[in-house]
Amino acid sequence: MSYFEFRKKYVSFGLVTSFAVVSTFFLITACTDHAKAKPSIVHKDAPKPGIVAKIGDKEFTEEDLIGEDKLDFFELKKREYDLRMDRLNKLMVEELIGTEAKKAGMSTDDYIMKKVAGGGIKISDKDYKKFVADKHIPESQINPQIKERIMSYLQTMKKQDLVNEYLAKLTKGRPVEVYFNAPKSQVKVEVGDAPIFGKSDARVTVVEYSDFQCPFCSRAAETVTQLKKKYSSKIKLAFKHFPLPMHPNARPAAEASMCVNEQGTDKFWKYHDLMFKNQDKLDKASLEKYAKEAGADPKKFSECVAAKKFSSYIQKDIESGEKIGVKSTPTFFINGQILSGAMPIETFSEVIDEELNNKSEANK
Repeated sequence: MSYFEFRKKYVSFGLVTSFAVVSTFFLITACTDHAKAKPSIVHKDAPKPGIVAKIGDKEFTEEDLIGEDKLDFFELKKREYDLRMDRLNKLMVEELIGTEAKKAGMSTDDYIMKKVAGGGIKISDKDYKKFVADKHIPESQINPQIKERIMSYLQTMKKQDLVNEYLAKLTKGRPVEVYFNAPKSQVKVEVGDAPIFGKSDARVTVVEYSDFQCPFCSRAAETVTQLKKKYSSKIKLAFKHFPLPMHPNARPAAEASMCVNEQGTDKFWKYHDLMFKNQDKLDKASLEKYAKEAGADPKKFSECVAAKKFSSYIQKDIESGEKIGVKSTPTFFINGQILSGAMPIETFSEVIDEELNNKSEANK
């Protein structure tokens, strides 16, 4: 669950449970004649570019205003951009496919189903099973209603893919011009002495803040493995710890992983994979077992864990994440650009490829 989902859920719950108290408060205060005083604020044109406010004689920039809430502001801008792109996609369907539909004397929906989708959208049993496996949905939890929802979702996604393919053909010779850009977050993230995969001088640095007990992080770990294979020496992957309070085994696992890392970074990544594959077994005995399987010396590992050697190290990772606005796991930074959540490799590749191309252009 992301930070925003968590906040929405529990704040809403709080509003419901405290409704009687709030109602009583308004009954008491509604009849008073004394309005609460507010700061005097005047909206004006900025005296010069980059200035957003002036308090007393001091001027403040956009950066001053945002402060340490960069990621919150970025997510708002990203949400606005995504809404704009959704609307643009609908306009493309109405304008481009709608024109084709009129020529054929059909409604847009009928045209899509008959001409674009070839008369219907079928989901094979293989597609269904792949989705269930990819999303780690236990078969025991799937009843007929849930299966129906999954099939409906897959049909919707397949329909969208077919529409996008058709739009790609229609816009091949005449691309759609868009006059607004995707927002970019340029957060400075210090790698420090975090466990690293790849070359130190790689053109793209991917920093992940993660939690060994987080199910979404487990899915992201699979994507990380794919990124290693796809980009190899072109990227540098750094792992930062951000164990969440609701996951009691996450912090001990994080400390244990650094005890393994002390014996070799290659061992850390093996340990990393073992823990994400066995999230339901992160007790002390299991952590020791995985360390041995990763190739760590059992005695040195046990002594390191018992001494809580990396407790302060993990705390520093948490604090560094909080400082740059990390609120949920997994959170990735690709050359300072944020990607939040267990995104598919295609989403990562879009950002990484752009960064690699930008670096290549800069070196010409």
